[in-house]
Formats: sequence, structure tokens, C-alpha cells
Amino acid sequence: MFIQTRTIVVEKGNADKVVERFSKEGPIDSMDGLIDISVMVNKSAKESEEVVVLIRWESEEAWKGWERSDAHFQGHKNSRGQSKPEYVISTQVSMYEVRAVKTGKAGTPS
Repeated sequence: MFIQTRTIVVEKGNADKVVERFSKEGPIDSMDGLIDISVMVNKSAKESEEVVVLIRWESEEAWKGWERSDAHFQGHKNSRGQSKPEYVISTQVSMYEVRAVKTGKAGTPS
């Protein structure tokens, strides 16, 4: 499994805008190898808000398929020249190769 995270720090009161953006249907949703996308808000943020988007892929190759896809390139082409929203303080992207997964009782099929 391969995971990409995108951590977006925004001015207080704007997390819902980011959640809405990443919760909409898009071309990524029909990509082969996409497991799921989770959009999370850090409940302990004080002066700002933090939204983490976690995208799980079956493999790094599946993720690379998305990165090389026409839909991905078109999305970047469409947003070229647009500045980030004023309420976005910072964005950090990280990539992880999953080495182990432990399933809890709730994750075990009945």
C-alpha cells in the first residue's frame, strides 16, 4: 500500500472550505488502484486549523498512474496561474510506503 498525505493549515474558520473541496467527486475517484480518500480536521488546533487529506493507493505504481494521467495533468493546467486561497497558510505533501498494517476487531470481517 502507498499513502499520500496533504496537510493544509488554514486560518481559523476555514477548515470546512478545504473539507468541501477534497470531498467533491473528481477524476481521481475512478482511478485504478485508489483505495480511499479520508479528509480529517485536527481538533486540537488553536490559532489556525489543520486539515489532513489521506489518499490510500494499492501500490506506488497505482499512485504514479494517477500522477501521469491526463486527468491529473488537466487539473493542474486548469489551475495554472491561480493563486492559492488567501486563507491557506501552508501546505505540506508527504508520501509513505506502508510496511505493516494491524487490523483491530472492528476491521475484521464478520
